[in-house]
Amino acid sequence: MKKETGSAFSQRVKVLSKLYDANCRTEKDLQSLTTETILQIPDITVPDMAIIIELQKSTKANKLFTYLGGGADENHTESSG
Repeated sequence: MKKETGSAFSQRVKVLSKLYDANCRTEKDLQSLTTETILQIPDITVPDMAIIIELQKSTKANKLFTYLGGGADENHTESSG
């Protein structure tokens, strides 16, 4: 299992907070987000959008906890920033 960096986890939590503030509070809400609705979320950034897409993929695959924890079976690469 790869070790999760604090900044990557922190960014994921910030995105979850933005989603919650935008009334996206369930897996169903998350799955129903489109690019258009994501762009309507206040202060959303391109890296945030990438995280939202990964959250969508992870919840669909029943791997949300693994994704949030930086599990080894993630299918994306972390960008440095």
